[in-house]
Amino acid sequence: MTTYIFRFFIFWYVCGLILISFDLLPPWLEWANSVFLITAGIIAGIYFSKMYGLWKGTSYSLFIIFFSIYVEHLGVKYNFLFGSYAYTENFGLKIGDTPFTIGFAWLLIIGCSHELARMISSGLHGINKAIVFLFTGALSAVTMDLILDPVSYKVKEYWIWLDPGVYYDIPFSNFFGWFTLAAFFHIIFLLWGPEKPAEAGQWPRRMSLVFGLIIGMFIIIAFTGQLYFAIILVSLLTAGWYVLYFWRKKHVSTSS
Repeated sequence: MTTYIFRFFIFWYVCGLILISFDLLPPWLEWANSVFLITAGIIAGIYFSKMYGLWKGTSYSLFIIFFSIYVEHLGVKYNFLFGSYAYTENFGLKIGDTPFTIGFAWLLIIGCSHELARMISSGLHGINKAIVFLFTGALSAVTMDLILDPVSYKVKEYWIWLDPGVYYDIPFSNFFGWFTLAAFFHIIFLLWGPEKPAEAGQWPRRMSLVFGLIIGMFIIIAFTGQLYFAIILVSLLTAGWYVLYFWRKKHVSTSS
């Protein structure tokens, strides 16, 4: 069943990529964006469940969804953590002033960044492992936001920034907020201390693939908005993360 869900995600991704690349997405089909985000979040939830067991993986996933929605609500209402911003009606169904899908978006982000952090920190021990895991997880999440935020703000208008900023009019507080919240979720994981990952089959590889797929989709959309600096910056950073990921993967497999 979970493999079929992943295949559906890939199918939905390819369809969306074609529609976006050729500017064929009609306004009445904007709801498909919400379906895509929810499906992508579910993929991350399955990944956590496969890695750490159904109960633990599902509990962690639900915590990410609901806590991130609450933090985003505080951000919109009180300018907490990220800066001053507001969501438009383009981002789907809202709970009060915060889109419900934002929780699934955060689950997707944490799933991708967790897999990178898990592999890059593998083979290390003690405090070194924890530090590398924490900073890799937080920084790779910010890497995703460096393309997600400009596209969502400048091209898709999913939200509007009310504070000025140097990077595509996005305030630095946003990226600091992303780093902080992503680091928090990874700290929770470290404190939770689940048992060694179970035999998860293809799901680690799939999650590492999703990291690149999501960034790739937003890079294509960024071309339509002529966000060339973001494209170059995030492409280089993404390549760097993959080099580290596969280097550590090869090193760990050679050592074992």
